Parts: sequence; structure tokens; C-alpha cells
Amino acid sequence: MAVKYELIKECKQSGARLGRLHTPHGTIETPIFMPVGTQATVKTMTPEELKEINAQIILSNTYHLYLRPGHELVEKAGGLHKFMNWNKPILTDSGGFQVFSLGDLRKISEEGVEFRSHIDGSKHFISPEKAIEIENALGADIIMAFDECAPYPADREYVKNSLERTTRWAKRCKEAHRNPDTQALFGIIQGGMYKDLREQSVAEITALDFPGYAVGGLSVGEPKPLMYEVLDYTTPLMPKDKARYLMGVGSPDCLIEGAIRGIDMFDCVLPTRIARNGTAMTSVGKVVIKNAKYTEDFGPLDPNCDCYTCRNYSRAYLRHLYKAGEILSGRLVSYHNLYFLLNLMKDVREAIKADCLLDFRKEFFERYGYDL
Repeated sequence: MAVKYELIKECKQSGARLGRLHTPHGTIETPIFMPVGTQATVKTMTPEELKEINAQIILSNTYHLYLRPGHELVEKAGGLHKFMNWNKPILTDSGGFQVFSLGDLRKISEEGVEFRSHIDGSKHFISPEKAIEIENALGADIIMAFDECAPYPADREYVKNSLERTTRWAKRCKEAHRNPDTQALFGIIQGGMYKDLREQSVAEITALDFPGYAVGGLSVGEPKPLMYEVLDYTTPLMPKDKARYLMGVGSPDCLIEGAIRGIDMFDCVLPTRIARNGTAMTSVGKVVIKNAKYTEDFGPLDPNCDCYTCRNYSRAYLRHLYKAGEILSGRLVSYHNLYFLLNLMKDVREAIKADCLLDFRKEFFERYGYDL
């Protein structure tokens, strides 16, 4: 296998998992947050900066790289690792979520999805086989099966048809995969917010014996308690000896709650997106740096943080940069937000090791301003 999950221990207090994910480009300590580099770059961050903040793995997007610059060009460059100068693990999603987010610009059939590019309106078609062809060319360590992500809310019949199509597509993805020795293909569990449909999807997808599994179709607009409920009855059915990945989740509360429910891997554009909009995650909650109250605040963004941004720049300076429209504002706050989440996951791992993750959650939520 290209990728192997090693379960080290389970937290006695919560059931959360401490593990290692062994890949061709290095070993990942889990639970882990993966910064998102949609277009072969984590927005505003250099690969060297990502290493400074101890990013263990990053995610890139199949749909976007297929449209621009094209997977053939990336393959000619020697694959994503060489193209973007990143020698640690990479995961590529299948592009399914992006394609299904296009709404009226796409048409789903059993064969695949016909869609128009959001860039220039040109017509394209991605089948499960095409998605795998693209991901094989990109060369990431972990690649995702092409799935249909049902919206929220969605009626039961739609979700059932969608998950069954996802299973059929997963089989086609597995048959089309050409590099199983160097790239691990993960399956994706769907089923919306319906318990029996989630159970059906887990049974069908795990029967295909992928080296890892993702929980898809969550964080698509449903209330957080509903997402946690779905995880409560889904993750216990997933194999213990394979990695478990919750797609599209990146707020501190969801990362902790997901880990408590046995999730190993998370990703989201949230930390860099809100950074560009002037919001920082800090040890005492969100700081909206563009607010006027920080005009003469010469203290650090987060007094309990030792990242490059907090060691060197004041809230007043960061506010000035944001108000002036300077790119450095987004860079410095992105650096901090990613550092914050990666260190949060390090603390989560330590709490699992010490069998006290529920105590850690209580203390963190009180400090951050979340309700338990």
C-alpha cells in the first residue's frame, strides 16, 4: 500500500484516536489539519513558511488544476510536488464538490458530470475515470474517489440515489486507478443526514477495501449539532485500521468535536479565507482586526502565541495594513491562523495521549467563547 494508517492509542476519556499515517513523502501525526492549497498554493503562503509552522500535509484541488494550468502540464513538470516545490505529503480531492457546487452550470448523469468552467464558460465532462486520470497525473500521495455530494437539505430519495451512484463511481475509480503503489485512493461515504443511508454507504464503500475513507456531504450548511450526530453514528462503523477524513471542516470547535468522534484528518479554506477578510483565530476567541478599537492597540494579535506574526507585529499595524488594502495583511494573518490551527491539533494529540481530551475541550471552549 502507498499509504498505511497506524493506530497508536485511543483516548480513554473520549475515544479519540492518536495515530500515524505513513505516506511516500513522510509520516503524518494524526489527528491533523491540512491547509488547503487549491491551485497548487496555500493562498499567500510559501512552502517554506508552511514548513516553519509545521504543516505536515497540504491539499490541492483536482477541478481547479484540471482547468488551469491543466494536469498534463503538471505531469510534465514532474507532478505536483516538484511543480510547487513541496516535498511533504499532498492530498488531492476529486473535484466532485466543486463540480456539484456549480449548480445550473452542471448536469449529472450516470456517466459523469458535464459542466461549464467558472473561468471562461467552456464546456467540460468529468467521469470517474477522467477524475482518476487527472489525479494520477497530478501525483498526490492521497487521491479521492469521484463522488456525488448531495446538498443540504435534500429529500431521502435524492440522497439514496446519490449515494448509490457514488458507490458505482467508487468502483469505477478503483478500476481506473493506475498508481496504487505510489498513490492511495480513498473512498467517500455519503448518505446525507439519514442514519440508515449513512449505514448503507459505509457498508458499500468499505466493502471496496480502500486504504482510507472520507466522510463527505457534511459541513454543507447543516447545523453543527446535526453534523456531530451524523458523525456519532457513522465513524464507529468505519474500519479502525484505516484513516478517517472529514472533508471541508476547519473551525476550532469542529476540529475538536471531530477528533472526539474518531476523525483523523480535516481540511478547510476557512483559516486563510477569514484572514484575508481581517479575522484572526486567537487563544481568546476571534479578533476582527479591521475593527476601530484596534487603531491604537500596540499589543500582539494573540498574546499567547509565538508565531512570526505575533512576535513581530501589533494589532494596530495589522489593522493599518488591512484598511490600506495591503497584501501583507492577508499574509500575516494567514500565517497566524494556520499556525494557530496546527498548534491546536498538536494540543489535541497531546490531550489524547494524556487521556484528557474532554477536559481540554471544556477549557478551550470556555476560553474561546464557544458553548458546550
